[in-house]
Amino acid sequence: MIVRLMGEGQYRVDDSLLQQLNELDDRATAAAEADDEVTLDQALDEMFQLVKSEGDPLGDDELMPSDALIPPSDLTLEETKQLLTNEGFIPDLPAPS
Repeated sequence: MIVRLMGEGQYRVDDSLLQQLNELDDRATAAAEADDEVTLDQALDEMFQLVKSEGDPLGDDELMPSDALIPPSDLTLEETKQLLTNEGFIPDLPAPS
């Protein structure tokens, strides 16, 4: 899966991280819907750290479509909510078998 971290670039993320990312995504989405900016920012920070620590950054010459877009926590609540889809930030991809 290819994840774009806004302002940081793209990362190739192993499917084994999908469950963790989905859990953080669910927490972020619920926080955004509840207008809980503190919890939203914490979840986004955790998503960023997980992708950066476990993902492999794509080179500048590797431009690929992103499967997911994770915004930084320094956006306003309203800016972040505009980036939410009906599936959150991480699309509902099938779990690896």
